[in-house]
Amino acid sequence: MSELRFYLDENVPTEVGAQLRSSGIDAVTARDLGSLGAADRDHLERATVQSRMLCTHDQDFLRLAAAGTEHAGIAFSSQTRVSIGGWVRELRALHTRFDAEQVKNLVFFLSLLDPTEPIGDRWREIPRK
Repeated sequence: MSELRFYLDENVPTEVGAQLRSSGIDAVTARDLGSLGAADRDHLERATVQSRMLCTHDQDFLRLAAAGTEHAGIAFSSQTRVSIGGWVRELRALHTRFDAEQVKNLVFFLSLLDPTEPIGDRWREIPRK
């Protein structure tokens, strides 16, 4: 059983990564890795190779998952629901509840504004073609 780790793409505020790291959670950002401007497929591949859940607002990652691209897990939230505190709260909850093996090829749809909604009700596996 390995601990859940995170890869924040360039659309997620870097402060999210800083706050996760300050609480002892392994998180890297595309900026940390010098990957700003990389193709979505490259971000997903890098996160997968590093066994990190990719965190994003970008719907292109949902399409890649639906097309059958293997991944180490995706945490997605609509850009209209952006909140640094919401990202941190939700990713901490995922980190507490799941290990890396449990989230492989799953997409978690995060609700960054409503802390009362149970996290278990917000994930599902994307069907593959």
